[in-house]
Amino acid sequence: MCLLHHIGGAFTHKPEELKSRVSTKTADLIKRAFEDIDPAKLVDYHTHVAGIGVGTNGTFVNPRMLTWRHPVYKFRFKIYLSAGAVRDVERADQQIVERLARLVGNIEGHGKHRLLAFDKNYHRDGRVNLAKTEFYVPNDYVFDIAEEHPDLFEPVTSINPYRPHALKELERCAELGARQVKWLPNAMGIDPSDELCDPFYRKMKELDLILLSHGGEEKAVEAKEDQRLGNPLLLRRALEHGVKVIVAHCAGLGDNEDLDDRDRKRVSNFDLFLRLMGEKRWEGLLFADISAMTQYNRSGRPLNTILEREDLYERLVNGSDYPLPAINILVRTSALQKQGYITKDERGCLNEIYDYNPLLFDFVLKRTIRVPGEQRRLPATVFMSNAAIGV
Repeated sequence: MCLLHHIGGAFTHKPEELKSRVSTKTADLIKRAFEDIDPAKLVDYHTHVAGIGVGTNGTFVNPRMLTWRHPVYKFRFKIYLSAGAVRDVERADQQIVERLARLVGNIEGHGKHRLLAFDKNYHRDGRVNLAKTEFYVPNDYVFDIAEEHPDLFEPVTSINPYRPHALKELERCAELGARQVKWLPNAMGIDPSDELCDPFYRKMKELDLILLSHGGEEKAVEAKEDQRLGNPLLLRRALEHGVKVIVAHCAGLGDNEDLDDRDRKRVSNFDLFLRLMGEKRWEGLLFADISAMTQYNRSGRPLNTILEREDLYERLVNGSDYPLPAINILVRTSALQKQGYITKDERGCLNEIYDYNPLLFDFVLKRTIRVPGEQRRLPATVFMSNAAIGV
């Protein structure tokens, strides 16, 4: 269990304790991170919540995650429970929400976190595919949480376009106040270039909804043979319908077929993403979030490029991808220091923040990292609501 928590939620202090107990040097780093931020505009576009179905909220996880007959899935499940500070599995759903609310609520000037629903995997003919559904978070659940904590959260709906009555659900959620739709095509079985998505895109455009879609290889949720669905070029179909799209993680992992190449050579998803961002016709429609970009597997060229390309700044938004920042093994400050993104002193302060509040750690880290060898950092505008997106 000690090893599990070292890999997962390696924090030992309560978020409420941070303000009175952190060192002066760390308090100063936090203050600098918020200096040019308007709290009324501060937004985290990418915050997950989950549940295992011990309440009446309709959430569930795939049964293979609950048994040691599938040790890889079970261990990953344990890591996520550790990251969510779950101590009593019978009260897991409640504790996950309580923990997240405490983390956000104990960030001074916290702004709003966009809370993501997560739909099931479906076949193209509308049949649900539970074997490929790793977890499920109903739309109504995130609406309920946001209603309970209106100062902390805003709901983001998740609707698989292949599911029955998808358009009706889209209209219903829009009427309830949702402004964004979350997709993880690799895990949900969605091909964004599929003609079956066209009615969904037309309805999204009519309702002025924004698509937040995962880009690149998926590591946190089971995807296997469906990694091809993370190809950023597949999102052109949504853009052609005039739908605004936010590519999560800047498609910073893995590779895919180059759909523009006759020989279908494999190219890094990040390069395909940059090509898409470079196409003039998508300006004003195509954006990206920087969630998970500071994780060990995206540092290097993807992170360097995002920091260096000032022409992309106005099209970037921030997201924590919580609970991933609370999984200790994914964010390695020692490597970030060695690569020149942060100093030794900054690393010490950031580690101290993490021990109290991994969400605050994620924000301060991204406000602190710089282009190695330079002083250039991401501007404050990346961390506030983007007027061009409209939310």
